[in-house]
Amino acid sequence: MAVFTTVTPEQAVAWLSRYPLGRLRELVGITSGIENTNYFLTTDAGPNDGRYVLTLFEKLAPDELPYYLGLMAHLADRGVPAPRPMVNLQGAWLDRLNGKPAAIVTRLSGRSVATPGAAHCAAVGVMLGSMHRASIDYVPVMPNPRGPRWWTATAPQLARFLHAPERSLLDEELRFQSSHRFDRLPRGAIHADLFRDNVLFDADAEEVSGVIDFYFACNDVLLFDVAVAVNDWCRIDFLDPGAGLDPGKARALLAGYASVRAFGETEGLAWPAMLRAGALRFWVSRLFDFHLPRPGELVHAHDPAHFRDLLTWHVAHPGLTSLPGT
Repeated sequence: MAVFTTVTPEQAVAWLSRYPLGRLRELVGITSGIENTNYFLTTDAGPNDGRYVLTLFEKLAPDELPYYLGLMAHLADRGVPAPRPMVNLQGAWLDRLNGKPAAIVTRLSGRSVATPGAAHCAAVGVMLGSMHRASIDYVPVMPNPRGPRWWTATAPQLARFLHAPERSLLDEELRFQSSHRFDRLPRGAIHADLFRDNVLFDADAEEVSGVIDFYFACNDVLLFDVAVAVNDWCRIDFLDPGAGLDPGKARALLAGYASVRAFGETEGLAWPAMLRAGALRFWVSRLFDFHLPRPGELVHAHDPAHFRDLLTWHVAHPGLTSLPGT
């Protein structure tokens, strides 16, 4: 259950009085989130036919949230199907509810796809390229809190939990990544968590209707965002990460992306290492969340072996996919 902070209908009515969004019709808790409290909230007025998502932020600090909310508004203004934050009567995106920072955004239509095909992957590539182009002039900056510096600092804390082959794999991959320089690659605001459950498709269609959960967004290498997406969307077997990537799905996603934003030569050279970086980031973070949860941690700890196995596959199959035009 992902509703960590209870909001009653009476509390929602009082909170909505601070917004020009009409009267409450329905409030339903969302069970699929893992870090925040989320509710579907419906009113009798306002944009988007009164359909919203109310989020209470359980971990993020109030001074961090304007970056994420601002990025969503920036993308929505430029035609990207991102949730649009609603402003209250004081003109602010952020408010407080039951002692927690809270925001309300438009609810997007569609459903996530658990087992996407090549056409879904192509659509995700087009959407991701559009996001990167749209965010090029987004001014606020948020360094990646789980980038290479974090990997390097966190790995020694995890060594005691790993068997010898895992320790060796982690140490060797950290050395490999440290020998690759990505500082000359194009950078900007990225989603950083573009997994299958964060993209919505219209029913019976292969067109993206929404992109959600921007609360891991940050400024980093654009190609890293592409690698994270390929690593999750383009599997041969979605239950067996050791089976690796499906080249046809990967080509579809990358071609879709390149149709909007062309890859550069330096990105083509960095691509095999970046796929490994995407797998390493989530292996280390899942190890950390599994073995070293913070007191009161709300995150459901995913199986770290999922990305360990994918990283192992990438090490064994370098260069199986390439970037179009490079």
